[in-house]
Amino acid sequence: MGTLCDRRVFLESSALAVLAAAWPLGCRTLPATSFVRPGRTRAPAVIRRAFFHPSQATVLAGECEDGWSKEKWSTWPGNQFNPEQQQARFMEQVGRIAAGLDLQLALEPAPLSTAAEVRAFLASLAAAKPDAVLLVNFWNSCSGKVKPILDTFPGPIILYHPVGANHQLPPEPFRTAAHTQYIHSLENWDALERGLRAVHAWCRLSQSRLLRVSGRLRKEADDREAFFGMPIHGVPVAHFNQLFDESTVTPEMERLARQVRRQARWVSDLQEQAFLDGVRAHATVAALLERHDADAITIECLFLKHRKPCLRFALNNGALVPCGCENDLNATLSLMLGAGLFGRGGFQHNPDFDTERNLYYASHCTCAPRLRGPTGPAVPYGLRPFFHPLPKSLALDVQWPAGESVTLLKYQTGRKLLCAWSGTVVDSPACPPAGGRATRVLARIHDVADICSIYPGPHPILYCGDFARHAKVFA
Repeated sequence: MGTLCDRRVFLESSALAVLAAAWPLGCRTLPATSFVRPGRTRAPAVIRRAFFHPSQATVLAGECEDGWSKEKWSTWPGNQFNPEQQQARFMEQVGRIAAGLDLQLALEPAPLSTAAEVRAFLASLAAAKPDAVLLVNFWNSCSGKVKPILDTFPGPIILYHPVGANHQLPPEPFRTAAHTQYIHSLENWDALERGLRAVHAWCRLSQSRLLRVSGRLRKEADDREAFFGMPIHGVPVAHFNQLFDESTVTPEMERLARQVRRQARWVSDLQEQAFLDGVRAHATVAALLERHDADAITIECLFLKHRKPCLRFALNNGALVPCGCENDLNATLSLMLGAGLFGRGGFQHNPDFDTERNLYYASHCTCAPRLRGPTGPAVPYGLRPFFHPLPKSLALDVQWPAGESVTLLKYQTGRKLLCAWSGTVVDSPACPPAGGRATRVLARIHDVADICSIYPGPHPILYCGDFARHAKVFA
């Protein structure tokens, strides 16, 4: 950490520039930014694309490498399928889905249909080492030529095989191939998006930096998350406290505090100082993220007293800038994964279980009102104190819509374990009778006989939307 002599100037200039970017003052909506540090250069994931089908001219000349060549026969999907036209449609959809993702799509110049062409393609993969491959098999008799790629390529594979381009049961090697998403369906662009988003999320996390603010550290320390290879930088919580304590409330901070209050449906038991402390913490988190060039942050926040950053964390997560409570590494990595994989901010929470009605209960203090992503509408929220220690600091009571689909997610580092369940919101129960934390959600988790059996440890993440299949594809 460099000199601290200009800390106040730093807070009031660069940090507030980040604050304004995350929530432009004067807007009537909550922030809509993305999980990308300004100025950070990221290398996109390179995906090689290859289509498998012969030309109609090759078929009619009897030169197709299959048992039907002497008959000049178009095997499944048949001569009405028009693979060139279908390829153009497929490429259009891939381009639409990949727009805005960290992906570079490299298309083979011509479709593959011979063993020699597949060998050349494999050699080019070995030389170029792309991050993933997207294989599209439009021809039944080309299935055997796809298999060597599944057996050889070591990275993620998305294999799209439309229904009707196969005769009877789908090939078992396709269904069981390692690290392969096999899509055997009719124009299932949602399934294709899940695969492309999985590669995008991997690329984004593997090039991200996480900042941990810990009360257990006396000096800065570096670590690395093994699975993603993500650098993790740790700083003492004293750095956060000192930045906060030396900050002053500026007119811009005051406007932000008024905006937070104005957009709330109600305010309960909070004094003006709680709002001012909330926006000071907001600016302090921004300063730390910028100073350490981090994409995400987690802070040992329970004992920060009036400095707790609940407001900033709620707004950041809604803007896809992941912020995890209580210096919880698994929770913060799960927030980062969800931001990249789902394009939505998550709700880190403490779990509880209604065993009589077999319902899941989530409560905590940093829920984002933008449950449906940075560009989606914000749901109603109120403002109330953090539930436990004094003084009474600012937290959001976000109202989750009844009937909304949800996904419960937990990544556990060091175990290569990703847990996910889908469910539906029952309601956001009032306090009292419900207790716990500022935001409270009651949900029914699908296809679970004993709700307690899904406990994945402390601080899982709840997302608005049905994304369990995204998590499965990523895994």
